[in-house]
Amino acid sequence: MSLEEPRDAEMEVGVTDDGLDYDALETLLGDLVLDREEHVNAEGFVVRPDDVQDALSTLKQDAGFDHCSCVTAQEYQDRYESIYHLKKYDDPTQELSVVVPTSKDDPVSQSANDVYRTADWHEREAYDLVGIEYEDHPDLRRILLPETWQGHPLSLDYNQTQPQIVSLREHANPLQEDHRAGENSDTMFINIGPHHPATHGVLHVKTVLDGEQVADLDPDIGYLHRCEEQLCQQGTYRHQIMPYPDRWDYISAGLLNEWAYARAAEDLADIEVPEYAQVIRTMGAELSRIASHMLALATFALDVYGDFTAIFQYGIRDREIAQDILEDLTGQRLMFNYFRLGGVVWDLPEPREEFFEKIRDFLDGMPEKLEEYHNLITSNEIFQLRCVDTGVLEPEVAKNYGATGPVARGSGIDYDLRRDDPYGYYDELDWDVVTEDGCDNYARVLVRMQEVEESAKIIGQCVDLLEDWPEDEREIQANVPRTLKPDPDTEIYRAVEGAKGELGIYIRSDGTDKPARFKIRSPCFSNLQTLPVMSEGEYIPDMVASLGSLDIVLGEVDR
Repeated sequence: MSLEEPRDAEMEVGVTDDGLDYDALETLLGDLVLDREEHVNAEGFVVRPDDVQDALSTLKQDAGFDHCSCVTAQEYQDRYESIYHLKKYDDPTQELSVVVPTSKDDPVSQSANDVYRTADWHEREAYDLVGIEYEDHPDLRRILLPETWQGHPLSLDYNQTQPQIVSLREHANPLQEDHRAGENSDTMFINIGPHHPATHGVLHVKTVLDGEQVADLDPDIGYLHRCEEQLCQQGTYRHQIMPYPDRWDYISAGLLNEWAYARAAEDLADIEVPEYAQVIRTMGAELSRIASHMLALATFALDVYGDFTAIFQYGIRDREIAQDILEDLTGQRLMFNYFRLGGVVWDLPEPREEFFEKIRDFLDGMPEKLEEYHNLITSNEIFQLRCVDTGVLEPEVAKNYGATGPVARGSGIDYDLRRDDPYGYYDELDWDVVTEDGCDNYARVLVRMQEVEESAKIIGQCVDLLEDWPEDEREIQANVPRTLKPDPDTEIYRAVEGAKGELGIYIRSDGTDKPARFKIRSPCFSNLQTLPVMSEGEYIPDMVASLGSLDIVLGEVDR
């Protein structure tokens, strides 16, 4: 059995009727465990830098932790540290952390790439921004910053005022031997992006073609990196961080982003959100999801067969209606800044009846519009030829790369944090998680279109609840202290189901009103890693369709 293959669920250990048995997991790991840490969301096992693969493969094979959701790197005064946040696709409430400290003089740790393929990019980011090196990593180089960058921006001794000289140089020949089919092969290297409409922003795809087929593909990211994590580390919990999440996935999912930070910070500070505010949050989040999926559908149709006049404009039309409602609710069109720790900034707009009527009109027209989309898109022969059996992503491969959201659910993975790790008001409502078994570009489109229907169901139920809510019980915010100072060395990782997948936040407190470490787990970052697997052996148009089906936003990929 290879390190990448988990054993059957019935062979998993450390699971009881009450959840995880951390003592049994420690026994399973044996001498690999040096110490145990208490994190708010889960316990952490401390292991040696040269035991990383043994510890992770044991937890994956024998305990069923098949989802490496995030890797957090940070520097302390006396050490560096990597944290592998592990979950299970079958039950994400079963989670733990593997903590790997390394010395200040020699920050070298074993790579987890052989166990979880998703660790490739996460460890490259840790090397790039913090300075930790990973042995046996297949491609340890910078991922967000230019290769000529001096220093590591999230290290403690980084000089932010030093000049950076980005020099032009001759790059290595990308046509390596293993990219060639033989001496007579017709191999060509082409750049796709970063300024190409089909790359959905500033994404540079380094592509090697063997004839007309993709032989090798390397997504080159970082053109939109703004060091958002460092910005959040310089802001206060209570007021200064919340405006930033809107800027990650800046075109579609503002309230979903805000909820990711709110959930982590509220659990960290033990803040309980009023039920009324939870219903408002749930309604607003699903409106954001519809807006996101409408844009994804519109741009994907444009990518696949260039239909701007009908499908793209229809998708934008319906997205604009959702945006109008969100603007009425939040006062903003794009950067909402509507959530607050403990609730929302203000109540529903007055007159409430007109606001509810506007939402109901939108929902009532949704079935007819979705039928129209199916007639124009999913029933279209050209669309089917371009999407069916292209961009295939098998379920186990998707899990190994940490794929989530519609990308995972389009491969038949029944994973949705709204249901599996409930928050907000989702567990009180009637709705279904949508999955498709096609594993291809077509399946991912079907998932998003069906999720619009489920979001409409959720919004309708929220409107019913809000209409009947007693006026004297409409509490929009908990009583939150003006200054939040969580206990020192308190650590938490919390996630929500964003429009693109699992959007997670890791926070470590140092006892001040600002986080000592703030890590953003972008679903687009992990999903984009699957593009080479989906594209190799296919044609350039298939690669463009596969990229569009991932529905990435570079502001969230690069942060």
